[in-house]
Amino acid sequence: MSQDVWSAVDNYICGTLIAPDEALAAALRDSEAADLPNHNVAPNQGKFLYLLSKMKNARRILEIGTLGGYSTIWLARALPAKGRLISLEVNPASAAIATANVARAGLKDVVEIRLGTALDSLKQLCEEAADPFDVIFIDADKRNNPAYLEWSLKLARGGTAIIGDNVVRDGAVTESSSADPNVIGIRSFLTMMRDDPRLEATALQTVGSKGYDGFSLAIVRD
Repeated sequence: MSQDVWSAVDNYICGTLIAPDEALAAALRDSEAADLPNHNVAPNQGKFLYLLSKMKNARRILEIGTLGGYSTIWLARALPAKGRLISLEVNPASAAIATANVARAGLKDVVEIRLGTALDSLKQLCEEAADPFDVIFIDADKRNNPAYLEWSLKLARGGTAIIGDNVVRDGAVTESSSADPNVIGIRSFLTMMRDDPRLEATALQTVGSKGYDGFSLAIVRD
């Protein structure tokens, strides 16, 4: 199997199961035009996040890493009336593009994009005694995933779903001697989930238009 096959299958799945959506397409176009990194989730992955959030009946969602707002739109659309999504972004250019993309999708009253380092923003949320989140999507710099998990648990409740993106990294996650800070961060992140009695967790490998990677899923025990 090859990248061409993976991409062809993703294209087939998206063409079959995901209706054309101008707001999402425009978010991708504007992100590309602004030279943002091509790190957004694939459309079928975005819909997967949407469906997971729907299954959780999520009313509050926390996203760590906004980029151009593509996954933000998918997640926010899963919320019911009066639902709320807070997304954390360190890059002002990304935050500006995401804000415009979210507004065009009709979600500006649902989504709050907080500018600053995720660690600072997470600390601020705790200091504000923010209501717990039902779904937390971690998709920022992987070296800090262990810290993101620690803060996420402070902002969670029993039943909260914590999703981590890009946890396989072309298989590099298996390299115990890796000096890559992102691989080290992911390995520590997965070990922390294994060892924390508050969590039940797994991870899945994925292939598709975004290459070979994977995501983790943990549920906070009641």
